[in-house]
Amino acid sequence: MKTGALFFLGIFMLLVGGAGLSAPAAGQTAGGRAAVLDRDGREIDRLTDGDTIRLRAELPAAAGASETIAWRFAGSEGVLATCLVPAGESGCTTEPLAALGWFWSPAGVPQPERTLKAAASGAVIGSSRLVIAARPVVMVHGYISSWEAWQAYLGPDGFLAADGLRGFAVGDGQAAGALNTGRLDAPYEPTGTIAENAAVLGAYIEGVRQRTGAEKVDLLVHSMGGMISRYYIDRLMPAGAVAQLIILGTPMAGSDCANLPAALGFFMPASLEIQPTYMVGVFNRQVYRRHGVPFYGIAGTQILEALKSPCTAVPSDIVVARASVLAIPMAVSEIPLLHSDLPLSPRVYETFVRPRLQTPPGGFPTEADPPPGGQGLPDLQFTRVFTGDVAAGGSTPVVVPIDPNVTLANFALYDPTRSLAVTVRGASGNVIELDPETNGLIEIDDPSTMVYLGYAFANPRPGAWEVTVRATESTPAAGTPFALAARFQGGALLEGTTSNTLPRQGEPVTIAARLTAGGQPLTLSGGEARVRGPSGTVQILPLTADGDGYRAVFTPQAPGLYGITLRATALTGDGFTIDRAASLAVEAQPAPGVPAAVWAGAVLLALGLTWLGYRQIRRRRRRS
Repeated sequence: MKTGALFFLGIFMLLVGGAGLSAPAAGQTAGGRAAVLDRDGREIDRLTDGDTIRLRAELPAAAGASETIAWRFAGSEGVLATCLVPAGESGCTTEPLAALGWFWSPAGVPQPERTLKAAASGAVIGSSRLVIAARPVVMVHGYISSWEAWQAYLGPDGFLAADGLRGFAVGDGQAAGALNTGRLDAPYEPTGTIAENAAVLGAYIEGVRQRTGAEKVDLLVHSMGGMISRYYIDRLMPAGAVAQLIILGTPMAGSDCANLPAALGFFMPASLEIQPTYMVGVFNRQVYRRHGVPFYGIAGTQILEALKSPCTAVPSDIVVARASVLAIPMAVSEIPLLHSDLPLSPRVYETFVRPRLQTPPGGFPTEADPPPGGQGLPDLQFTRVFTGDVAAGGSTPVVVPIDPNVTLANFALYDPTRSLAVTVRGASGNVIELDPETNGLIEIDDPSTMVYLGYAFANPRPGAWEVTVRATESTPAAGTPFALAARFQGGALLEGTTSNTLPRQGEPVTIAARLTAGGQPLTLSGGEARVRGPSGTVQILPLTADGDGYRAVFTPQAPGLYGITLRATALTGDGFTIDRAASLAVEAQPAPGVPAAVWAGAVLLALGLTWLGYRQIRRRRRRS
């Protein structure tokens, strides 16, 4: 009995051992096999969300008929990819695909480890275990700002870390490169152009990709950072480097508020690049390709009343109108916040940014390129920008004429120190006490905002209004410059155009101006075009009569951005002064050069002739 029992126990152990030896190895089920391959065809067990991969499946035996292999995550019904095993073969490999969203479940839960299953005819033939890292998030700040604008997103207590994400802000030192969009302590120093800053962004992104091993990053941008990122995506981005562009308050059609610092010559050329005429007439005509990257935008709409919007149409975030964010095709959300609050707000992150960073597989559309151009902005009417300096303890008066039929006059003051105050005396001669309800009085204590103080008057009395800009106790001892302008609804209209916004270097450009009141053209009492060239030099051209309008002609002598300010004044029949200004932009293209092949041929010809001449000289010397 004991011997029989031992015999049967031995047989049982052999069977169990044999079963163990024949069990599927890792990545195998029911005799099949599943594997994840990188770009070079190497089998991998870890990747970063968004990496380009291929999936390989092996059947236990050659297929009698063609067989479709479907790939899914364990516990999910969504098909990630398929491949076809031809009859008589045992395996297939998918086309390259981006593992976009693989770090996230449909509910937005991180999935750092996942099992990938390959199935044929509903039966699993193999599986592969993966360790997945989240895509890095690269953040791009805006005008007169720095990487510190993203402090709410960075660090162990930031928005991103709470969701298991790594954040990189351009200029933070985590990768090489810092943008130059203007410095408050050096307002007259040149900024980088959008193109130059886009090159810096490209180098920074490459540093992040090398540091993390990620193929793709998400771009999260604020304000002018969206313009820089659009240029990078259009002109400089390596294929597939960006998964999506998430945009907070970028003025896609510019902002008229930029006229204020531009009038002081501050932060050039960035201040010109933000103006609507540059964005609409120059930038959007050339920079529109997306290379498949989806765009998502959010617009701040805190300001709903025209009375409280000193230099933009409403709704706006005080400096960027909703219409400007909507100027190019993309999905746009809205939130009642001011411009400077957009990169700080937990609500923006929770309701707009986070859901896009947590997009699961299948949620990334391939974005088609829209046509060049886009929408413009409403034609807002402004006075000239009055500029001056206020000494410590002093004041400077400014007289702003308001013509008849103006129904709303908005005043905007730009003061880089945010320390000045104003006293307003109406056309009647009386001092007007400003308040938030009646006059829409608003103060913005953000140094990167292009307006500091705003106020308005409904149905103002025509005539000369005196604004005294005065120092306060917080005005620096050295004093401060300022810029002040009024925006009018109603009254006279100034139309300004250029014959070409993208001329060649050396090609004449005609500037046209037409001032009307009640639809009738007016005779100017004064008119000029101030043309600021790429080097900062200013050329003042008088406007001369041309039919029922006026014109001036200038010729760009160097390639680059030319900012043009039209100024026009006239008198009404009853003696009131009309004062209007408009900003235009022209970007001169380099003159057609001699092709490189021609230059190379000319150099070779010159070298050949020199050599022949040298030989002839030597021969003559030998003969002599």
